[in-house]
Amino acid sequence: MLKNKAFGSILGLSFIISVGSVGCAKRGEAWRGTIQEVDGVTVVKNPKEPMYGAESCIVEEDLSIGKAEAGGEFPFSEILDVGVDEQENIYVLDSKEAQISVFNKAGEYLRTIGKKGQGPGEMQRPRNVYITPGNEILVSDRPRFLHFFMLSGEYLRSISLGRIPLISRPKVDSQNDIIGRYTLFGPSRASFVLAKLDSGLNEIIRIFSYEYDITPKIHNVYPPECFWDVRKDDGIVWGYSDKYELQVLDGSGRIRQKIIKDYVPMAITEEEKREWLDFAFGDKGVPPDEKVIWEKHHNAFHSLHVDDSSRIFVETYEKAIEGRGLYYDIFDPEGRFIAKIALRSAPRVVKMDRIYSIEEDEQGYQVVKRYQMTWKF
Repeated sequence: MLKNKAFGSILGLSFIISVGSVGCAKRGEAWRGTIQEVDGVTVVKNPKEPMYGAESCIVEEDLSIGKAEAGGEFPFSEILDVGVDEQENIYVLDSKEAQISVFNKAGEYLRTIGKKGQGPGEMQRPRNVYITPGNEILVSDRPRFLHFFMLSGEYLRSISLGRIPLISRPKVDSQNDIIGRYTLFGPSRASFVLAKLDSGLNEIIRIFSYEYDITPKIHNVYPPECFWDVRKDDGIVWGYSDKYELQVLDGSGRIRQKIIKDYVPMAITEEEKREWLDFAFGDKGVPPDEKVIWEKHHNAFHSLHVDDSSRIFVETYEKAIEGRGLYYDIFDPEGRFIAKIALRSAPRVVKMDRIYSIEEDEQGYQVVKRYQMTWKF
């Protein structure tokens, strides 16, 4: 297998830290936010600091999958996503190999699902894997298909992406509707649409849309993005990162809750600029006929994830211990900012008080890590 040397992504840097927890409020201190009903919507306003302080949520590694045995070959080429079922089996999507490796909760290999090809259920370059409420495996193999498999690995069906080939991070609710963001390109602008779609990819609810200029040779670094996840009750949690505000919709698309948090904008550092320029242009630097646009500050947040208890984990741009890694804000189902933890990389799944992420080991090879969360309040 090949060693992964990818930098990460243009919009997100990769860091390595010791996992821990952080907070400034004393344990047991009363929450200092407000909850109001405004036109039938519950508006939750949170302060900068969480309800509970340091050591309120302890995060400890308890499993690593992917390390070579006694100098042998590393098992993965390019991990892009991870899924977890109700039995805590772990589904590791290797995009380069176009397959899913399945492990039990102890990290023992069970089976491989899928293979590279163009036949029924075969994949070219899969991007995402998701375990649906109906206990099926959804694999996004854009721009071709959405594939569905049984948990045991048998191929079920595929949905053609011919009409909307660029759909990002699709999720499925209990009604088998699909929630995702699709992209449409015009001559000079790109349109991004977050929507709920039926199984034929017909739009049921348009949740949000936004546009970017795509003028050639002008690079707008760190533009705001739309992030989303789906709760077990089919509620949709989403936010546009130009401000720290999340919306919670019910299954019909009606806004039920707004979660707002006060925060300190994080400045884009000179080191971050140098790293981005090196990734984008290498030693040659910015060509004379191209332009790079920098904002003064990062966006309000970088991503969000919802666990199986409807807690929301929001990735911020606040750097953690010794400037390495990032802090994640945690909100309870009522929308209150309850805790703050530091993680090495963004969670792919948070389930049964365990966090699953994709990281790199000391040699630069990818591994899947699992962390146990222990709540102290």
